[in-house]
Amino acid sequence: MTKKHHKEQEEIQETIKTEAAEENVGDETVAIPAATESDIEAEIAARDAEIQKLRDEVMRRAAEFENFRKQKEREAAQSGKRMLENTVRDLLPLLDDLKRLMEHIPAELQEMAEAKPFVEGVELIRKNFKSLLESKGVKEIEALGKVLDVNFHEAITQIDVPDTEPDTIVQEYQTGYTLGDRVIRHAKVIVAK
Repeated sequence: MTKKHHKEQEEIQETIKTEAAEENVGDETVAIPAATESDIEAEIAARDAEIQKLRDEVMRRAAEFENFRKQKEREAAQSGKRMLENTVRDLLPLLDDLKRLMEHIPAELQEMAEAKPFVEGVELIRKNFKSLLESKGVKEIEALGKVLDVNFHEAITQIDVPDTEPDTIVQEYQTGYTLGDRVIRHAKVIVAK
């Protein structure tokens, strides 16, 4: 017999002995102490308490997650508003420049046939730009003839104007704008003394 065959025989005999020993253990009676009814009820109560504790924990975690989700949604919305506000604030000087350009075009240039398309084109660009900003919620702050309101206006100087109430805005130096309910630029104005 080869060593390999001899080894296999030993393994088979060992397996048979192990199975026989397991069968003998199965035949023996193992004494398990009988649980009393009160022990079982106590165990059930303890498990019910544990289940309730776990349910409460799951509910608390779900509520925390919902609060976290809502907070992140608010932060994202606020971030979007801040980005829009900053972008609009950066674009306002361009609108001011277009307005000043239109105000300072000489009358004779406006009447020249060669310059008329240019003047009309600049005015169209200004109107479209203003319309775009309005579509995003940007509005001009009314100033002329109004009483100075520091929430919307910034007085840069005062002048004597006969027959005008004090703190009445008589000239607008720079247009102010709001975005929704927020002032993104105060109107710079000149008021009567």
